[in-house]
Amino acid sequence: MKKLNIHEEIKCFVKVTKFSVECVGPAFRDYYLKLNKVEVDRNDEDQTISSEEEVKTSSAKDVDLNYLKSLDPKEWKDQDHYAVLGLAHLRFNATEEDIKKAYRQIVLLHHPDKRKAGGIQADNDDYFSCITKAWEMLGNPLKRRSYDSVDPEFDDSIPTANDLARTKFFDVFGPVFERNARWSEKTPVPMLGSMDSPREEVEKFYSFWYSFESWREYSYLDEEEKDKGQERDIRKWMDKQNKAARAKRKKEEMVRLRLLVDTAYKCDPRIQKFLQEDKEVKIAQKKARQEAQKARQDEEERKRQEILEMERKKKEEQEAEEKAKTEAARKEKELLNRAFKKQRKTLRTISKENNYYTLNQNEVLHHMASLEKMCEILTLEELKEINEKLQGKSLEEGREVFLEWLEETEKRIERERAEVLQQAERATSRKNKPGDSAQWSLEELQLLIKAVNFFPAGTNERWEVVANFINQHKPNNEVLRSAKDARTKAKDLQNSDYSKGILKEIANKKAFDEFEKAKKGGVPVEAVVTERFEGPADQQEASVKPWTASEQQLLEQALKTYPANCPTRWDDIASCIPSRTKKECMKRYKELVEMVKAKKAAQAAASKSK
Repeated sequence: MKKLNIHEEIKCFVKVTKFSVECVGPAFRDYYLKLNKVEVDRNDEDQTISSEEEVKTSSAKDVDLNYLKSLDPKEWKDQDHYAVLGLAHLRFNATEEDIKKAYRQIVLLHHPDKRKAGGIQADNDDYFSCITKAWEMLGNPLKRRSYDSVDPEFDDSIPTANDLARTKFFDVFGPVFERNARWSEKTPVPMLGSMDSPREEVEKFYSFWYSFESWREYSYLDEEEKDKGQERDIRKWMDKQNKAARAKRKKEEMVRLRLLVDTAYKCDPRIQKFLQEDKEVKIAQKKARQEAQKARQDEEERKRQEILEMERKKKEEQEAEEKAKTEAARKEKELLNRAFKKQRKTLRTISKENNYYTLNQNEVLHHMASLEKMCEILTLEELKEINEKLQGKSLEEGREVFLEWLEETEKRIERERAEVLQQAERATSRKNKPGDSAQWSLEELQLLIKAVNFFPAGTNERWEVVANFINQHKPNNEVLRSAKDARTKAKDLQNSDYSKGILKEIANKKAFDEFEKAKKGGVPVEAVVTERFEGPADQQEASVKPWTASEQQLLEQALKTYPANCPTRWDDIASCIPSRTKKECMKRYKELVEMVKAKKAAQAAASKSK
């Protein structure tokens, strides 16, 4: 086998592994550059040599070689890590870059390989391990903080309260506070200041130092290293002992700082001056009070009267302001109501004069009801908009606009109806609550809503009256409703938006649709007398033809459409009900009035009897 020279071996090795070559030392660097036929700039080489000489010179200047050789690696906790790295002149002021640079410099000089190359034999317990330990402690911020807390060069002494401390207070205590400011968790730390410092600054200084928070901790002095414990209980015991020792030293440190602040406060001439000033101010105030006591007594009654007068005027002004606000709100509300009333009246007048809802007799009721719904649902701006669109329009154009708004209103109402129907289905399908005796039917819910509207809040024995009304008018009397059942169900309906009266409108529309459907199909429809509007017995016998639900609904809608101030009121009402005459409509209206009066009288009699 042919033996390869070193160049061929390197080439073969590079071809196989393809690794990048990095300089490890000056000799290898020269060899690598020569191998790759790279010309070396002598200026760079000279610069490198000069930088190495500079490092060696700097390190030799700062590091005490005798001190390094005197160190025992086993006693690393007793060594001065800053002095080992040549940073004894900087200590805790040294930056991370200073520590890193110092470590690199001292490694270049004192590494065992370097000394071996220089002909110096290194022992097993060589001091280089102390250098490594110093880098390990100072290169780690947490460990460095632990070492700085027990820096052997730090002076923990504090001055005593003697004559020297009082006469040269700032010279004695100033350096002490500056020295201890390094332990503060909060920055910046206020300094002692001078004799001319303002009172606020002095008080701020003592307030800060009395609540001083020190970051100083003593984990570096732990006697037991818990990592050396082989068992969990042993490590736990070691950790407990170390924490107890740290807490004790921390407490001693806080006592030391508090004693320093107390001694400074006691000897501070500025505090003595402030106390004397406060004393003089108190004496002057007391003297002034004594001199002004008689005059104050004479003026006391007058001032009291002035205060009362001012309060009275202020109260009157507030009352006037509140009254003005209330009046303004009332007028604003009144103007708004007037505007609504005006726009609604305009819409009704235009619709009536142009016969928008009377061209087709089959649509009279629907259009009249929809018009009233529009007046109740539409906002003021929407009413103004529709009135402006109807002004000056021909009959066909105005009717087209009128029908568009009717359709939009119906869609809005249908959406509300759909939501209410869904809620009604959910309410009737769910189980009763503990207070209900049975599920409420749709007829009972309608009666409950009518009764709540007939007997408003404030009625005497309201819920008993409501329960009696439901039990009297419902078709099935097997289950009687109590006042508690009626009150509980009314609250459920109110929370479910049934209090708006939409369910009543849905039921009436359903009955009317069934009536119209039967009428178009030629099926005879049995007239049912409305229980809500029954009159006395003699009036029922006198009525040849009872009023149906649809006729009653037409009458109610016509009464709303044509108020009492309308000159041709009853003619217009009779025209809206083709099956009834003007006389029958007036008679039915009187029956309704008498029925309402009778109900009120019965209610009053029931309240008096109870």
